[in-house]
Amino acid sequence: MSERAERLAAAARERDLDLLLVSGEPNVRWLTGFTGSSAVAVLRVAADAPGGVFVTDFRYVTQASEQVPPLWDRRQATQELLGAGLGEHFPVWDGPGLPRVGFDDARVTVAELERVRDAIGDRAELVPAAGLVERLRELKDSGEVSRIREAAHLADHALTEVLGRGLVGRTEAQIGLDLEVTIRRHGAEAISFPPIIASGAHGALPHAVPRATVIEPGVLVTIDWGAQLDGYCSDCTRTFAAGAEPGPEERAIYDLVLEAQQAALAAVRPGPLGREIDAVARDIITAAGHGEHFGHGLGHGVGLEIHEGPRISRLGETALAPQMTVTVEPGVYIPGLCGVRIEDLVVVTETGADVLNTLPTALQVVD
Repeated sequence: MSERAERLAAAARERDLDLLLVSGEPNVRWLTGFTGSSAVAVLRVAADAPGGVFVTDFRYVTQASEQVPPLWDRRQATQELLGAGLGEHFPVWDGPGLPRVGFDDARVTVAELERVRDAIGDRAELVPAAGLVERLRELKDSGEVSRIREAAHLADHALTEVLGRGLVGRTEAQIGLDLEVTIRRHGAEAISFPPIIASGAHGALPHAVPRATVIEPGVLVTIDWGAQLDGYCSDCTRTFAAGAEPGPEERAIYDLVLEAQQAALAAVRPGPLGREIDAVARDIITAAGHGEHFGHGLGHGVGLEIHEGPRISRLGETALAPQMTVTVEPGVYIPGLCGVRIEDLVVVTETGADVLNTLPTALQVVD
C-alpha cells in the first residue's frame, strides 16, 4: 500500500496538486486495502510524506483498523463522507497559500462536489483530477495478476461443470442460475456480472438477458460469464453449438469471429494503441461484409472492476504495456439469426499476451 501511495503522490505532483481526494470503492480499495463500501481518503502529495487521512463511518471503524495500514490517519466521520464528514477531518495545511486539492470529477457527482465545497469552505482550492488512480490501476502487480488468473480458472471450471449437465432442453435462465450457483460453490465471493446466456436469434443481442426459453438443438448459444475473487474479476465468452452442428451460415459466422479473435490476440503486445488492436479484428470482420454487425469495442481492461481502462476500441488511445489485463472479444450479431462472440482475458507480457482462460475456442457441440 505504501508503494501505491508513493506512485499516486508522484502522479499528483505532476498535476501540481498538494492533496488528492480519493473516492469510489475500487480506488479506495486499491490505494488503502479497505474493502468496505463507505470511505474516502485524502492523500498527502509531498514527496517525503506518503499517506494522509482515511475517513469512514461507524459501521467500518473496526474493519478499517484491521485493513488500512498505519501510514493513514484513520478517522471516524459522524456526517456524510463527501460533505460535512470530510470537512470534520480535512487535513491541516501548513504550506504556503491554499492547498490545491485534486478530486475525481469523473466519479464525484455535482451534488457531492457542492457538499465538499460547503464543508471545506475557503481552506482549499478544488481542482478536477479524474483518472489519476485509474491510470495506475491499469498496470497490475504480480499479486493482482495472480488473483485475476485464479478467478478466470475458477470461472472456467464452473462453466465446464455446468456444461456437463447439458444445454438442450434447459432454459437460458436455468443455465444462468446454475452457473451463478456453481461459481459461488467453487469458492468465488461473487459473480463478476450477471451471466449472459443467449441462444439462437437471441444471441444477436450482445448483452442479452437470459429468458425462460428452452434451448433447442442446432442453435448457437453464447455464454458470457465471470467470477470475482478477493475483489478481482474475470471475464470470458464462449459460443457453443447446442446438440448438433449449426447451419452453414451460422458456422461461417463462427469461423469468421474466431479468425478475427485469433488475429487480434496475436497482435497484443506492448506498444500498439488500443484502437490499433481493435482494427486488427475489425478489418477482418469488415472485409467479410459484417462490419455493421460488430458494433462494440474489441475489449477493455479488467481488475477490481469488470470494465476499466485501457479501452481496446476505436476510441482506445492508450498504448498497451506489460501487466495490463485486457479482454479480446470480437463479435458478429445478425438480427433474426444468431450472435457469436469469443472472448479471452489476457495479460500483456514483454513480448505478447498470456491468455488466462483455459477453455478451447474451437466450436464445441454440447448436448
